[in-house]
Amino acid sequence: MLVMTKLLKVLVVLVLLIGIAVFVWDRFKPAPTKETNHQVLVEKIEAMGKLELVKYRYSDVVEHKNMTAYLPDASVLLIIKADAVGCIDLGKLKAEDVNVMDDSVQITLPRAEICYVKIDHKSSKVYDTKMAFFREATLVDEAFKAAETEITNQVKKSDILKQTENNALHVLRPLIEGLGYKKINLTFK
Repeated sequence: MLVMTKLLKVLVVLVLLIGIAVFVWDRFKPAPTKETNHQVLVEKIEAMGKLELVKYRYSDVVEHKNMTAYLPDASVLLIIKADAVGCIDLGKLKAEDVNVMDDSVQITLPRAEICYVKIDHKSSKVYDTKMAFFREATLVDEAFKAAETEITNQVKKSDILKQTENNALHVLRPLIEGLGYKKINLTFK
C-alpha cells in the first residue's frame, strides 16, 4: 500500500511536470519560418497624361453554368464588383488646341474615353458552386470573364463619357481661373 501511494505521488508529479512542459513548449515554441523570393523587374515605363475624372462602381450577380452531355450541370454563383473609370487623355492635347488672347482662353480638349474597366477581385465573392468538383476553377474563371465582358458592355451603354466631360469642365475651369483668365471656353473635339 505504501509503495502504491509513493507510485501514485510520483505519477501525479510526473503528469504535472509533463503538463507544464507541454504548456511551456506550446506557448514558447519557435514559429515556423517562411521564405519567399522575388525578382521584380520594371518591364516598361510610360508617360501618362490621362486625367481620371469619374469612377463608376458596378456589381454583377453572375450565375454561370457549364452543361455537358455526360456529367451533371455544373454551376457557380458569384457577386462581382468592378470599377469603370472615365478620363481625358491630356497627352493628346496639342499647342493648336489652346488659344490665349489677353484674359481669355479657349481650349479644345480631347474626347472623353473609358480608361479601364477592372474587376475588384478582393471585393468579389464566390457564393455557391454546384456539381463543380474538379471543374470549379475553370467555371469560376469563365464566370469572371463573362462578367468582365458584360460589365464592359454596360459601361459603354452608360453615360460615363458625358459625366467625364462634365467633370472635366468642373475641374479644369477653376484651375484655369486660378491662372488669371476671366473668359474661359472649354470644348471637346
